[in-house]
Amino acid sequence: MQYTGDVIRGGRSDLRVLDEVEIRKLAVGPQDNDVYLLTCRRDGAQLLVDAADEPDRLVELVREGSARTRLDHVVTTHRHPDHLRALPSLVAVTGAPLAVGADDAEAVERSTEVHVARRLHHGDTLTLGHVCLEVVALRGHTPGSVALVYREPEHVAAPGAVAGRAHLFTGDSLFPGGIGATGGDPRRFAQLFEDVRTRLFDRFGDDTWVYPGHGRDTTLGAERVHLEEWRARGW
Repeated sequence: MQYTGDVIRGGRSDLRVLDEVEIRKLAVGPQDNDVYLLTCRRDGAQLLVDAADEPDRLVELVREGSARTRLDHVVTTHRHPDHLRALPSLVAVTGAPLAVGADDAEAVERSTEVHVARRLHHGDTLTLGHVCLEVVALRGHTPGSVALVYREPEHVAAPGAVAGRAHLFTGDSLFPGGIGATGGDPRRFAQLFEDVRTRLFDRFGDDTWVYPGHGRDTTLGAERVHLEEWRARGW
């Protein structure tokens, strides 16, 4: 799949350098959870998506982006335990406030004893230095699952691409090959499928990059052709 940003493989994490933001990706824990660190290139503000496991490695990840171990936000995409194991330690070290989808917030607080400083709703925004991220609710995998959207500024759009390419951090709601698990519940599947279709595929172009909670990245274009197949199979 074509990608216009610089991609550096190996070392402590994978790094994508965009015009405004650096994106670091690290797989941790026995389920190879993907953790993402976003760093604003203008002022060094940082946001971490899903403090899943191996807190010492996550602290090192934060230090890769900021020698002062600066972390301005932690966002938990949903309440499942494999996305939370390093959360108490990371928040204790960095002091970063936690943001969670509103309908998952109480469950996260109970399981981690970490205070949720902000309860996220569909359409909310998070400010990361000079960058704005949008919150997209994707209900079904859990009631409060959320994704984050970063849009590149229009002046760096690739030739022939829609101006302002989007980058989606989808947690366990969208992967290469399908949407997230919904426990065999037809109503939960229908809700997640509809949210993913209308709130992601209907809004963003084929060059949109998708960063899932496990496994390799993909694009909406690579997955769009399979939407009706997913609907028919029911998972």
